[in-house]
Amino acid sequence: MSPNAPALDLLGHLAEESARFAEALDQAPHGATVPSCPGWNAADLLWHLGEVQWFWGTVVREGLTRDQAEALKPERPADWSDVRQFYATASRDLGEVLAATAPEAAAWTWSSDQTVGFIRRRQAHEALIHRIDAELTAGSRTPMNPRLSADGVDEALRIMYAGAPDWGTFTREEGRTVRILASDTGDCWFVTLGRFTGTDPASQTRHDDADIEISGRDPGTAATAAITGSAADLDCWLWHRPPAGQIDRSGDPGVLSGFESAIAPGIN
Repeated sequence: MSPNAPALDLLGHLAEESARFAEALDQAPHGATVPSCPGWNAADLLWHLGEVQWFWGTVVREGLTRDQAEALKPERPADWSDVRQFYATASRDLGEVLAATAPEAAAWTWSSDQTVGFIRRRQAHEALIHRIDAELTAGSRTPMNPRLSADGVDEALRIMYAGAPDWGTFTREEGRTVRILASDTGDCWFVTLGRFTGTDPASQTRHDDADIEISGRDPGTAATAAITGSAADLDCWLWHRPPAGQIDRSGDPGVLSGFESAIAPGIN
């Protein structure tokens, strides 16, 4: 991301994307399949974003941990209109509590970044991606904001795919690099392939997985492969949603395949 770009209005984007999400689902049959979320219908998607926004609003407002907030989660209503009202209330409450709380304020998150600022950013992108899901469900896809999308690419790469936990080790594969370029905003990311190994102390699961590392800023050196597309298309592609346009790939096929293996598990 460009260090000189003005700060994103994350709360404004959260409000806009949340409203567009609801507007799209209002156009879809309640039982319509969500093509980008296998096994879900429109009602499932509406409940999902509603409970996510309820959860984070509760965490910030009440100063709770995940388990404490989960213990308070209401049951899903059976009627669509009640789910729709739950979503509207949760979305409004989340926006209000985030606006009333300083971004540097401490809050529980699943990340090493334990601040409200992390939640502001994460929820703006959660709403954006699920707005796309809603529009795909309704058959009414509309454009994505390029700067918000570029920040979404940055978040997906650095937070969702890279950033190995401290109980494991990332081993770089020198010379296996990818430059990812957003053709419309000019943002770019320099990626080095590698492997993550370690044992999760919570589950005792042993990991030996394809992984990536993202440079703090693009060093400007040659990469062995390149991936180019609009910021919106790259953001959708990284989230395993269908891009509206084309993603161009060039360079070493083995490196491109290695990168796609690293992102193949998707983002939960």
